[in-house]
Amino acid sequence: MTDNKVSKREDYISWDEYFMGVAKLTAERSKDPNSQVGACIVSADHRILSMGYNGFPMGCPDDEYPWDREGDELSVKYTYVTHAELNAILNFRGGTATLAGATLYVTLFPCNECAKAIIQTGIKQVIYGSDKYSGLASTIASKRMFDSAGVAYRQYEPSGRKVEISL
Repeated sequence: MTDNKVSKREDYISWDEYFMGVAKLTAERSKDPNSQVGACIVSADHRILSMGYNGFPMGCPDDEYPWDREGDELSVKYTYVTHAELNAILNFRGGTATLAGATLYVTLFPCNECAKAIIQTGIKQVIYGSDKYSGLASTIASKRMFDSAGVAYRQYEPSGRKVEISL
């Protein structure tokens, strides 16, 4: 009798890789021609609670509102777009669950307005992809509020492995 015991696979992706991958895939739903941001909210037991991406609110047709980045306040997208993090929070349908203690995976570090919503919902950790606006007051304010409220944050560190989805 030979001992040909089969072992589990060792090259599976980590939870961080999995959920950041979901956030990145969710970002692909955004119609914004310049910035596609995705977010995925996850419970402490690794269950996806909600997802969101940046875009216009429901009922506001994306071909009737501006995608411009420069101009007067009523002719630029920033006045109208809902950020991915806030969309994920608003998309949460909860049932008996809450967002308290959850982790938010997001492809871009949250602005100060999203940070307020993150804190208010009880999300306790933010794992982000890019911090390209780290020098802006809105990002500095986010980090200051996260520090005060006890919300941990760290940048996602990819393993270097490229995961492709093909069917």
